[in-house]
Amino acid sequence: MSETILHPKVAAALARHAMPHRAVECDPDFADTAAFCEHYQFPPSQGANTIIVASNSEPVQYAACIVLPTTKLDVNRCVRQLMGGRRLSFASAEQTLALTGMEIGGVVAIGLPEDVPVYIDDAVFALPEVLMGGGNRSSKLVLAPGELLRMPQARRVQGLGVPRS
Repeated sequence: MSETILHPKVAAALARHAMPHRAVECDPDFADTAAFCEHYQFPPSQGANTIIVASNSEPVQYAACIVLPTTKLDVNRCVRQLMGGRRLSFASAEQTLALTGMEIGGVVAIGLPEDVPVYIDDAVFALPEVLMGGGNRSSKLVLAPGELLRMPQARRVQGLGVPRS
């Protein structure tokens, strides 16, 4: 598929960091990971979700966290420690859109401002390739997880994602 289906910020960052990938078109009604995987018969275990976390104090600080959809983000311990012990919450849809220019269902860490740290759960790197948002609700991105480390603000983190109970 053409690069034009990806959000322009995402396409530019992929090119800037020389990250090999595939762009995949999708119906916006199936943009959320679970719906996409079910509709397009893609294994949910090969997805990687980007979750934006925000501090609860001024000035607000953000981080992008990438975890497998089969896990949940350890905000209260792991991310809190990474962000210096601040009180945190999941960024609202409005905060996410303002920071990233991307809608929920298509958010990806690729193309974010470089002062936003990107934390990637160690388990993501066990996969040969991962499915991620394309920056909008009409595209997805498939790439080898190691490519994410080409972003200067990206960091591999043990225990970022924890098993769902």
